[in-house]
Amino acid sequence: MVLKIEKFGSQVLKEKAKEVDELTPEIKELIFNMKETLRQAQGVGLAAPQVGVSKRVVVVETEKGAVGFINPKIIKKSREKETQEEGCLCMPGIFLRIKRAKEVGVEAQNETGEIVKIETKGLLARIFQHEIDHLDGILITDRISFWKKLCRLFKI
Repeated sequence: MVLKIEKFGSQVLKEKAKEVDELTPEIKELIFNMKETLRQAQGVGLAAPQVGVSKRVVVVETEKGAVGFINPKIIKKSREKETQEEGCLCMPGIFLRIKRAKEVGVEAQNETGEIVKIETKGLLARIFQHEIDHLDGILITDRISFWKKLCRLFKI
């Protein structure tokens, strides 16, 4: 089932999502529905708060297709950063230049409940950082300065 994507301003997007205690049928269904929603929206990543669910669950598009991760956390970041344009399904048509680590290590439970550690770089590292930000109530607009927001607003 395709879920409704929350839009900028929704309270659930500003809250820290709750940890998932166990892999229940409801969490499995959530992951399945998030994958469907991601495909339909033609996105590369989706966090549960973006579909109105305050749970630490993300779905990330990989070379093997969309994959669900539970309670993901960044355990390592490279010192090297890069700035690239990012969009967000919660803010259609908005693209901002965001500085992020080029490489990150992520620990999470996979869709079968197994703890996995993943080394990511490039676009996949950026996607994980973006989606984990959503789990912490952080949007891309929170990652830029007030002055950049003002310039963007007035197209300076």
